[in-house]
Amino acid sequence: MLGQVAGLNQSNTNAGNRFFRYEVTGLRQNEENDQSNHSIRYSGSVFITVPYNRMNEEMQRITRLGGKIVSIHPLSVQIEGEGE
Repeated sequence: MLGQVAGLNQSNTNAGNRFFRYEVTGLRQNEENDQSNHSIRYSGSVFITVPYNRMNEEMQRITRLGGKIVSIHPLSVQIEGEGE
């Protein structure tokens, strides 16, 4: 899950090119994710990269999984063709 990217469906808008990295603690196994074939391990922190337009949905998902968002940091994305 380290460096996981949630929803890479980008649009051509400025918001579609903005990503944020969530640092999450306390993710645990529950009824929602217990249907999977593998267990979720307990660990200190998990980092999840999320596009701007999916931030709210991802926050809700993390809460349902019992996680706590410790920090949110914007990421700079280098787009092909820029800076040349």
